[in-house]
Amino acid sequence: MTVSIVLYTSDLRLHDHPPLRAALDGSDAVVPLFVRDEAVADAGFTAPNRMAFLADCLTDLDAGLRERGGRLVVRSGDVVAEVVKAAAEADADEVRVAAGVSAYAQRREERLRSALEAEGRRLHVHDAVVTALAPGAVTPAASDHFAVFTPYHRRWERQPLRDPVAAPRVVRVPDGVGSEAVPSRSDVPSVSEGLARGGEGEARKRLTAWLRDGIGAYEDRHDDLPGDATSRLSPHLHFGTLSPVELVHRARGAGGPGAEAFVRQLAWRDFHHQVLAARPDASTADYRPRHDRWRSEAEAADDIEAWREGRTGYPVVDAAMRQLRHEGWMHNRGRLLTASFLAKTLYVDWRVGARHFLDLLVDGDVADNQLNWQWVAGTGTDSRPNRVLNPVTQARRYDPDGAYVRRWVPELAGIAGRAVHEPWKLRDPDRAARDYPDPIVDLSEGLARFRRARDLD
Repeated sequence: MTVSIVLYTSDLRLHDHPPLRAALDGSDAVVPLFVRDEAVADAGFTAPNRMAFLADCLTDLDAGLRERGGRLVVRSGDVVAEVVKAAAEADADEVRVAAGVSAYAQRREERLRSALEAEGRRLHVHDAVVTALAPGAVTPAASDHFAVFTPYHRRWERQPLRDPVAAPRVVRVPDGVGSEAVPSRSDVPSVSEGLARGGEGEARKRLTAWLRDGIGAYEDRHDDLPGDATSRLSPHLHFGTLSPVELVHRARGAGGPGAEAFVRQLAWRDFHHQVLAARPDASTADYRPRHDRWRSEAEAADDIEAWREGRTGYPVVDAAMRQLRHEGWMHNRGRLLTASFLAKTLYVDWRVGARHFLDLLVDGDVADNQLNWQWVAGTGTDSRPNRVLNPVTQARRYDPDGAYVRRWVPELAGIAGRAVHEPWKLRDPDRAARDYPDPIVDLSEGLARFRRARDLD
């Protein structure tokens, strides 16, 4: 009997899963394996919100496999050692895994290949599983990757995508391969109160609803803070409970300007993944070094804490930061505003903000999180690195009646209309009782500091 191992990483699904399909087509039995990797935990990437969502995903994946006659095998420890051990227990000929883009994922593939070859086994790495287009599928003439989105997007749009593959009907798992219990969300402490549920079943329900009710208005409403008119599919893309290939195909099938705008965001995701695949150190180092004289964390400690807690005195910034803490998720326009405020108005190193986001975001993806922070901070791929987003102007534009602010900053719920965006200007006899702070920095002073530090005067 021939046996294949499918190593699950960021692809926790049964629909459109090329490694699983190839294993089932080429072997008599398959071991679907997930390793709770000790190196990931040691590196600090096991934030509670993602661990809870992961537990949902693994529970759902195990249930889907059991419906098909199989089961999920869960192990903990060094990922290479556990894969080699499982391969020996199952007498597997090969291991199949989706390609990753981070420095760690690339090292993992190298270690797996070496260890398996020493045992007389093969490793197959599959592209276009966690991204719609493989990171190296399109490159400019003089470089190994695109550094600017627009030319990348032009090429990306012209590339044919593979066809999605169907979910299997039957999965046969060999006897004799031990497994730990599948983790449960209830075992994870300190989870955000409003964290959404994970798993492929939830992902596919949300996708169906989005294609039916949301995508048509996406072009006009994707920046609408109170309307919450984005897909909220990013956690499912991060954990791979949705296939980006299938998502692009189905969005394009919906047609219209909203679908085009949504697919463009999926292209941005692929763009960031191809940047990180080519420049893995961009997860911690400036992609375009600017010799920024960031304020030290000690010097800016009070400002950083106010930003984290949603107590900056700028209501739209505080609303977004409180949404993050409550839901483990934040509206994309909120991410841009809060990042610009920290990196440019407060002039704090982008890595401080990126680290806090990774502590809370359920969709905390290294490629998207770090490179979006760099884009905002002016050290990344943005062609206008000196732009500064004014939180008051942005609030008036994207939360014109103040509904988003009043939802997340209850201290200001009694202030009607757009006046809520500048409470410090009100003649408010109840101001002290509201327990809401004055702005921690004057916007003009913050802009002047930014310009002096960047030698822009």
